[in-house]
Amino acid sequence: MTGKVILFHPPYDGPPLGPPLSLLSLASPLVHAGMSVCIVDGSIEPDFKSVLAREIRDAVCLGISLLTGRMILCAIDVAQFVRQLRPEVPIIFGGWHPSLLPEQTLKEDRVDIVARGQGERTLFETVIQLQEKKSLESVQGISFKAEGRSIHNPDRPVENINNFPPPAFEMGNFDAYERVTGVRKLPYASSLGCPYACHYCTDQVFYNRRFNAYTAARVVAEVTDLVSRYRLTDVALLDSNFPVNVKRAVEIASGFIQSGIKFRWTFQASTDLLCRMTDDEVRMLAESGVAHMGFGTESASEEVLQLMNKKHQRIDEMFETARKANVAGIRVTFNLILGYPGESEKDRLDTFRTMTQISRMYSNVRFSPNIFTPYPGIPIWPQLREMGVKEPQSLEEWADVSLGSNHLPWLQGEDLRRLSEMLQYFMLDTRRSLLTGQELNRGLQEVC
Repeated sequence: MTGKVILFHPPYDGPPLGPPLSLLSLASPLVHAGMSVCIVDGSIEPDFKSVLAREIRDAVCLGISLLTGRMILCAIDVAQFVRQLRPEVPIIFGGWHPSLLPEQTLKEDRVDIVARGQGERTLFETVIQLQEKKSLESVQGISFKAEGRSIHNPDRPVENINNFPPPAFEMGNFDAYERVTGVRKLPYASSLGCPYACHYCTDQVFYNRRFNAYTAARVVAEVTDLVSRYRLTDVALLDSNFPVNVKRAVEIASGFIQSGIKFRWTFQASTDLLCRMTDDEVRMLAESGVAHMGFGTESASEEVLQLMNKKHQRIDEMFETARKANVAGIRVTFNLILGYPGESEKDRLDTFRTMTQISRMYSNVRFSPNIFTPYPGIPIWPQLREMGVKEPQSLEEWADVSLGSNHLPWLQGEDLRRLSEMLQYFMLDTRRSLLTGQELNRGLQEVC
């Protein structure tokens, strides 16, 4: 099969982790079928429009993968740029944001097709139909424009990811990413989805609380091969919640150790799952190369955890997670959400004081606080509308909704000033004030 597909990844805030895994995954079935694929990553290609102008001349279509936030503006700009060069080339938007809001995304003039959900087979079938100039009505999982109206084909059933070929890692220019970041790092997903139903999280909407994971044997074989082949020093697992299957997680760590290949790796998890591991198993994680773990603790207020629907989250397990990681010598980051609907100032103080206590006991813990972000599709949007949050009415308006931005009517003026001041005290140098607790506690008392 001949033909060329252009896949574009808009740049985003901060340095890139490495080659965009989403595009490598989409490229793999196309490459296996003999098609030509050109991946353009705006994060490392400053003159990406020149590259697109050159490559689009003989392309079947342009695919753009994007998240909610500032990536949207670049995606729209690139779509307009390509439309001017070759008006007849179909432009496909996919990824988290278009999948969550396909109808609204399709209203954008420069978007012809939206690929929803799992994209590997959906994009492959779409490209075949486009190349053969056949109707798109048979392709599951897409929304598209035809004769002035939007058509939403049935969803594509979720497929076991073990059925897919490995992402096209050979298309990732690790040398180029090392020049930008100084690290030879591999973004890798050993699983998709999380079984929990946190009200602020889009994961449950996107994956319907299904945990879809590679076998431990496949993870060990692929990762160790990639580390050796591309001389990688770091692997960042992009899993929503890596140790959902604790036995599988331990088998992966054991397999890395047995391979004899040394590298650092990181993952995200929930504290309840790490607490199901023994101290020896957590030490095994460290021995296998785990250098850092991130946890969505979000709050240390029982009331707020209930509002978030985090029934699996216990405050005592936050302490136990920090202890286990500290014993193993693994760095930990506890993510915090501030300004969640219904959170009071007392709730925030409870969170700050608990986290201060944890940091005083365990020097391996750091914190990443952010104001609650109302992402598309989350279950509490009816409540948010009642509380005065303005929901973006177009694809372009969603560009302003990014991590750290404040769209909360109840967190403005004096309330925001007080939170900012408390946060400043909380985030004082953790190796001095935070570890002793003296200055921080006095500062919080003064604010309150």
